[in-house]
Amino acid sequence: MQITINDVQDVKVVQLDGDLDGSTAPDAQTQIVPLAIAGSKIVIDMSKVPYMSSAGLRMLLVLYRSIAGSGGKVVLVGLSSELEDTMQLTGFLDFFSHFSTLDAGISALT
Repeated sequence: MQITINDVQDVKVVQLDGDLDGSTAPDAQTQIVPLAIAGSKIVIDMSKVPYMSSAGLRMLLVLYRSIAGSGGKVVLVGLSSELEDTMQLTGFLDFFSHFSTLDAGISALT
């Protein structure tokens, strides 16, 4: 799993590349959750995530709880149909706004 964090305007863009599973989710959580500070805006680009296990879902839940508690916002972009289906079935899409493109996700936060 490669994690790249960039600033686009006042939005933190986190690009994930690789499987988000039990072996990679802890590192992702260590790098991403600290971004959830008061008023932060975060886009998680998952366009290069072919697989996500329950550990990846837990990491996203921790991020959601952290950012919701700080008054920030987070959106997901680039979900494959498989990931979107999994997140819909588990109720995770009730927590996250999601968009097909990075530009749309950034626009939703600015």
